[in-house]
Amino acid sequence: MYKDIRLHGSLENSIEYYAVAAGVDAHKRYFFNLDQSSESELRFFSANNEFVIGTQGIRHRGNGGSFCEYMFGVDQPLTDMAKGDVINRLVMYGTHYDKKAGTLKFGDRTDGTLSYDKIFFDGNAVTNYFFFLHTDTLAPSVREQQEIILRRLGKTLKRSLAIGNGDDNSIITDILRTIDMEGVQLFLFKLINTRHEEYRNLFQSLYFRSKRIADDEFALLTDLAVRNGIDRYQQERIRIDVMYKHPDNRRIVDEYRNILCSCNIKGEINRLENARLTRLKTLSVRNKIPGALFYTLDELLRKDRKMVETEESDYISETRQILEGLFFSERQIESHVDREDMLKLLHAKKMAAEHRNHGFEEILLDASKACDENIRDGADISLLEEFSYIITYLDRYDTTSQVINQLAFMENVRISEEMLRSILGNKKEFDTLRTNLFNSLFIDGILENKYLGNYGRKKLITLVRGLEDVETGRRLSADVLDQLQAIDREEQLFLILLRHVRERIRNFYSKFNTKADQATLKREVTDELHAKKLLKGEVNNELFNETILTIQKEAIYLHNLLPQIIAEKDISLREDFLDNSGLDRFYVEELELEYFELNGLPLEDLYQIRKGLN
Repeated sequence: MYKDIRLHGSLENSIEYYAVAAGVDAHKRYFFNLDQSSESELRFFSANNEFVIGTQGIRHRGNGGSFCEYMFGVDQPLTDMAKGDVINRLVMYGTHYDKKAGTLKFGDRTDGTLSYDKIFFDGNAVTNYFFFLHTDTLAPSVREQQEIILRRLGKTLKRSLAIGNGDDNSIITDILRTIDMEGVQLFLFKLINTRHEEYRNLFQSLYFRSKRIADDEFALLTDLAVRNGIDRYQQERIRIDVMYKHPDNRRIVDEYRNILCSCNIKGEINRLENARLTRLKTLSVRNKIPGALFYTLDELLRKDRKMVETEESDYISETRQILEGLFFSERQIESHVDREDMLKLLHAKKMAAEHRNHGFEEILLDASKACDENIRDGADISLLEEFSYIITYLDRYDTTSQVINQLAFMENVRISEEMLRSILGNKKEFDTLRTNLFNSLFIDGILENKYLGNYGRKKLITLVRGLEDVETGRRLSADVLDQLQAIDREEQLFLILLRHVRERIRNFYSKFNTKADQATLKREVTDELHAKKLLKGEVNNELFNETILTIQKEAIYLHNLLPQIIAEKDISLREDFLDNSGLDRFYVEELELEYFELNGLPLEDLYQIRKGLN
């Protein structure tokens, strides 16, 4: 039995296409030809419908539209983002959203043209679908046809997993089954940007392997992007989308999104929710999740301005007073940013970052615009010098904060000699403003952070002591760098051991407490790591014993303490164990989440037992 007829081809500009005619007697009809006016255009048609694939883009006429999987970072409506199961973008020809009425409006004119650049810019960077339908029973006018098609197919197309998976057979089956019309024929067109696809596939293979891209691997990606002519924006959105789809990242980002959307709908955010968001942002640094994933979500709420306004914090008020003071119009009023003002601004920036308060950056942006306008209108050039002084210190803050946080919370992050020199230079500048300001701004708070792991703490303490020794001439920066890299190598080996020992215990060992069991386990894991070329030489006994001890502590917590903590809601018992065990809180919280999901327990109970979240 014939189901459909398909045409597959490619264009010289690296656009690959699949055209499918499916439905009642689709195999009997002639549904395409080379346009007589231009042999470079391929025309697909049915009565009153047309789709033309050209060398530079497509033309369309009649009913239908386009759909694709949302890429993370694409301008996704809040209504779609708030529904966790809406994963696809759907655009119907001749429609627009009426913001005042809050409804979709349908027009009679549905013809149009789209360049390939626009298709892969507005939609998915790799794959986009177009379609139209033909049946004598649909409706007389194209406006009515579009309404019927959207009403019947909208929910299916916006939620279908088959679209992101590129499963054309399932897409065809779902559309024909859902439209449920007599004698219907579906014309489906799939466009693939093979240059973007090659870049996406390479980045995904590299990133999913270890969640990090080495310098030589990034060089491969850069060379591929240049060779394929992929601009930086498309590179970035492809990378962000791939990183979002990593299972470890997706869980964190989706939880962050769900909290924000819930707050947006309610119009307020409480202390519990804000603490959960802050914790997820910290966790994102550890998991090497790009900040852009969160900035996109934060910006959505700022743009819609649905959050309840709260009383302005003291540090935001001080920021406003200092920056607005630069622009006093009266000549006799001296406007000057002194050392104390700069200290207040740096403190405000730190507080704003910790509390996810965008007010600081908004005030700074307003001040930047005011500075440009005043200079344009003839203000003294000293105004620009004052503002540049502020921006220089704030840029130093951003650069230093990023490196310090990565070093503290990210696994397997390597610091270069150039980064070390940059930190050292910035430390001198900060400490010039006030003795020990560098530690106050960047170190002390992190050392008090309960999510700081053992290796992060080692690296941070080594960095601080090393910088002090370099400043006093007792050591060279190269010596400090060697020490940090040695800790990094030990961390990598520990994580590899932990992963492989856990896996082997889960699959082969019910008990591993005796010395004999542990000796056998160590020998087998060592052989496995040698075979995978993940290890040279032997496993350090002390490191292996630490691995076994870590797994034993995790088992005690998961099987003995956690059920008691949940039953009694004993937060102090949980905190006492985590403080004294030295276990990685990030991983423990993943174990807790898995425990709650496997046992069907409400996640609100989990949030309540986490200290500081109630």
